[in-house]
Amino acid sequence: MSKSLRWSEKWFRRGLWLVAFAFAWFLIGLGGAVVGDLPNVEHRLTQEDFLDKQAAGPLRMQIEAGERQRNALQDELKQARLQQQAARQASLSARETFANWVATRRATSQPDQDAALIERSRQLDALMEEEKRRDGQVLGLEKQLLDLNQVLKLNRTELSLLERDAGGKLESAMRKMELRVFLYRLALTLPLLVIAGWLFVRKRNSTYWPFAWGFIFFALFAFFVELVPYLPSYGGYVRYTVGIVLTVLLGRQAIVALNRYLQRQQQAEQLSDAERRRTLDYDLAQARLAKQVCPGCERSVDLKDGKTDFCPHCGIGLFQPCPACHARRSTFAHYCHACGAAGGN
Repeated sequence: MSKSLRWSEKWFRRGLWLVAFAFAWFLIGLGGAVVGDLPNVEHRLTQEDFLDKQAAGPLRMQIEAGERQRNALQDELKQARLQQQAARQASLSARETFANWVATRRATSQPDQDAALIERSRQLDALMEEEKRRDGQVLGLEKQLLDLNQVLKLNRTELSLLERDAGGKLESAMRKMELRVFLYRLALTLPLLVIAGWLFVRKRNSTYWPFAWGFIFFALFAFFVELVPYLPSYGGYVRYTVGIVLTVLLGRQAIVALNRYLQRQQQAEQLSDAERRRTLDYDLAQARLAKQVCPGCERSVDLKDGKTDFCPHCGIGLFQPCPACHARRSTFAHYCHACGAAGGN
């Protein structure tokens, strides 16, 4: 079609296409902002919204108190083990010293040192008793820590079960929320598609066609980019079902359009040669001729052989002698290319 347009008209059309794309771009930006804010209509759900707070609250308090108590016990146990180690070292050192002293006393056999022996034995017994006490203290703390860890484990297990149940409820609620948000998007997108379809059928070639095409691009973007990626997936059922429905609807429309086109072509081929040429758009006919296609039936025709004056498929006249100069001219041309004379079709 561009070969039949005037040079200025071509550039005007290109500028109008820029207007169409700019209009679509601004509409897409506005639509994206609206669609992006749609999830804010719904309350943002968290696991806490579905947790049994009457049961979870005391458990969390017990766990928090137990962890504080455990930290205190661990610190106390570290101190007790250090004291235990110190008591063992003192007891061991005292036993070695006592053993050396006893060996020395036997070697010298000094009876006057019996009182000292009794005193040293008493001191050693006191150190050994302290060592036992420290051992008992460490064992007691270890038992308390073990009991506390078992209680904490049970509390955490109960809390984990409550959180798991709340997580399942959250997941179910999130699926429902996603479906509602998708329906919001669908409620916005479907009217746009309907309007875009009406504009394509009625207004795509009107005076204000740039705005019509801009809105059509916007509606297609809103559907395929803003809506389709947010299709909820319940095991693929929703996506495949939507795909099947869209395929059936689009396929049906394509079949109906094809049958209507074939019926129009059959009806057009029943008209006279002059009537058929008058019903054809001038620019459309020129575009088809430039592609070596019959303007009437859209079948391929060899137009460069210089002999084919009628379409061998539908019989429409393609070339005829100029009434003024008798040059071979296109029946779809308004003027003769050889002499410039106007000629009726």
